[in-house]
Amino acid sequence: MAVRMELSRILIRELNDYQIIELREVAPGGSTDGAGAPDSTPTDELGESGGQIEGGRAFPIVIGLPEAQAIERRLKGIQIKRPMTHELLASVIEALGGKLVSITINDLADHTFFATLDIRKADGTLAHIDSRPSDAIALGIAGSVPIFVAEHVLEAAKNDEP
Repeated sequence: MAVRMELSRILIRELNDYQIIELREVAPGGSTDGAGAPDSTPTDELGESGGQIEGGRAFPIVIGLPEAQAIERRLKGIQIKRPMTHELLASVIEALGGKLVSITINDLADHTFFATLDIRKADGTLAHIDSRPSDAIALGIAGSVPIFVAEHVLEAAKNDEP
């Protein structure tokens, strides 16, 4: 069973070549903005949550600086003159008649998370395209696409020591 999560925090600082984002569990019946997005806005610093935020489970994901910057741009609605990779992929999916309906983080192995882009194709079938979680989140965040995390991944993340 997959658990609904949301991007809760993004830390963008010069930390070598990586950044940290944090996902937290969406409370059952939690309020949204009407489009399925949570009312709260992610903060810009990773706090000391100890894996718990407002009673829900949470975990960090280490990502690259370009992906962190893409997520931040999309969260803030900043338009750029030429499309970056995430905007390009969103345009390709749309031009082919598809729609990104969710992101699923479905595995954790050797401190590495794995995800899929869950795309409803023009014929109505669902395609699961392998993706890095950071790329999937950067692609889906502007469209308030729900993020799901497999229960076994949440358990593994809780026990994973980087």
